[in-house]
Amino acid sequence: MAATGTGVQSRPRAVLPALCATQITSWGIVYYAFPVLNSPITADTGWSPAFTTAAFSGALLVSALAGIPIGRTLDRRGPRTVMTAGSALAVLALLTIAAAPNRAVFTAGWLLAGVAMAATFYHPAFAALTRWWGEDRVRALTIVTLAGGLASTVFAPLTAALAEHFSWRTTYLILAAILGAVTIPAHALALRAPWPPAPAPPQPQPHTPPPPVARSRPFLLLAATLTLSGFAMYCVVMGMVPLLTERGATTTEAAWILGLGGAGQTFGRTLYATLARHTHTTTRTAALIAAGGATTAALALIPGPLPLLALLAILAGTVRGNLTLLQATAVTDRWGTTHYGRLSGLLSAPASIAAALAPFAGAALAAPPGGYPTLFLLLAALSLAAAAISLGSTPRTTPNTAHFK
Repeated sequence: MAATGTGVQSRPRAVLPALCATQITSWGIVYYAFPVLNSPITADTGWSPAFTTAAFSGALLVSALAGIPIGRTLDRRGPRTVMTAGSALAVLALLTIAAAPNRAVFTAGWLLAGVAMAATFYHPAFAALTRWWGEDRVRALTIVTLAGGLASTVFAPLTAALAEHFSWRTTYLILAAILGAVTIPAHALALRAPWPPAPAPPQPQPHTPPPPVARSRPFLLLAATLTLSGFAMYCVVMGMVPLLTERGATTTEAAWILGLGGAGQTFGRTLYATLARHTHTTTRTAALIAAGGATTAALALIPGPLPLLALLAILAGTVRGNLTLLQATAVTDRWGTTHYGRLSGLLSAPASIAAALAPFAGAALAAPPGGYPTLFLLLAALSLAAAAISLGSTPRTTPNTAHFK
């Protein structure tokens, strides 16, 4: 049986281990393999890094747009069909990318991957855990994101090792086989529990109805906050390998450091529940985003040596790990769980669009003479602006009195 989200705590036991495995694998293969393989792709095909990065950005843009209708489907029907179909589509997308004879097919493969991202990454997993785990959702979200934080730790070095022995096309074929073997059966078999009904929406106070959540000032400010922060965070992730190679690291060394950042994410997520218990939503949001800006500035200003840069990457990952859980709980902390899938989809759409533009925009902004250090300073300033905006993102009403539309 599954939790109803209203206090009943009987939950499908297989969900947590299954989602841990599928988040590591999906993020590691569909997302984190690309920064490692982009250089071999451009070297082999002659396509410019601007084109290949734009194709990847297109996938993230499609993911942002697809997330809204997928969120509505999750609220009504649950995650099993969505995530199983998304896993199959992800495998098809990677096979298309691996076999692409030209730019058009390569781009089409990444656009398919974008739909798969929306159906398999954190958004549907968070919706499932929020409904099934109810009031205990932070613990469940923390466990899954702890695992998901290992995606780059596992798959960035693995992808680099495969690329040393095989072509980028064969590497993607091997990764597609791993993806299908892990995620399709896990989603199909582990997410079969009945989907509990959503809790009844809270009623507004008489004579003082608050504005609909999705058009309220706090919601719009929160969307702006997460959009700016997300853009900065994803630019840092995609720029980490070229920043490190500019400073003398080999591609393999840079991939390992990127992987260590993933380990930092996992460590950071172990701290979030304690942080949430002892801080107000507004304070926590502003402080974490500002800390992300501080680590980005440090990466920009400190040229080495590599062990010190690796330590900074771990610290940056620690903050990113907390930011993932901050976004996962942003809706429920402010407006409750009733329409989590829909509101989360609306909230994450602009942030996902910013993330989609981040790889392409970051590569463009990092053009000489400033290079990646200058880019990272700009991203640090953007994070500080997001932290300031976040101060107005918490509504006066509580989750028990908010009006959902």
